[in-house]
Amino acid sequence: MNDQLKIIGQYLLPKHLLTFLAGKLAEAKMGKFTTFLITQFIKKFKIDMSEAKHSDPAYFDTFNNFFTRELKEGLRPIVEGDNNLATPVDGCVSQQGDIKEGRIFQAKGHDFSLRELVGGRDDVAAPFDDGIFSTVYLAPKDYHRIHMPIAGKLEQMIFIPGDLFSVNPLTAQNVPNLFARNERAVAIFSTAIGPMAMVLVGATIVGSIETVWEGTLKAQKNKELQYWDYKDQDIHLEKGAEMGRFKLGSTIVALFPKGTIEFSEALAPSSVTRLGELFATIKS
Repeated sequence: MNDQLKIIGQYLLPKHLLTFLAGKLAEAKMGKFTTFLITQFIKKFKIDMSEAKHSDPAYFDTFNNFFTRELKEGLRPIVEGDNNLATPVDGCVSQQGDIKEGRIFQAKGHDFSLRELVGGRDDVAAPFDDGIFSTVYLAPKDYHRIHMPIAGKLEQMIFIPGDLFSVNPLTAQNVPNLFARNERAVAIFSTAIGPMAMVLVGATIVGSIETVWEGTLKAQKNKELQYWDYKDQDIHLEKGAEMGRFKLGSTIVALFPKGTIEFSEALAPSSVTRLGELFATIKS
């Protein structure tokens, strides 16, 4: 019953308003009160600050700067080898596997449309028909910067306004079409194995999604889809390079064409992921 109430609350709560207010609070410089909030957050979620480049809560002047904190240099080495893809985030595998008949598996009894996920664009979805996906959940305790699994040139990006449901495992098991209904950014790269899509999914209390090339992404007042074409620009990111970040927890969905990669045997639903470890190998 408690879980059912949590799901009902997801539908009833004014999620956009709560997220807006939380974002304002997270951006505010409030001195000792900010330090107090950060300290309490560290305790509640058992965050290992020994991994952070700056471990003292008082170093951070806003909650957002704490939440998107850097790791110590060299703490997450990037897997070597041209045929090896690097895990893009610290988190936990939600689901991964084949995209079947244009549908992506979400949880038992739920899947969602590949085309809806990428904003209804047939040209964007087509290369990933019958392809491969991996969905990774980032909990509040995790490092919240997203990195490149493989070197790539940025070709286009779509920002899709939407709902802001929580994306934790309970919600994924109970809210239909979750990742294709929440606000999200879809970044398309050309790589050595063909196109790759990195989908950054927003959630309740996620103050914003950022990319290293456009900064903070925000929905327009008319809530229309936004599109950027980078084909004539030379935006190239190496394997392991930072591509974006979440302000508070969320999820990424990585998409690859059919027959291009094979995920690491160490990864399966519920597996803990660490940035830079072996994510997948390129099929010969």
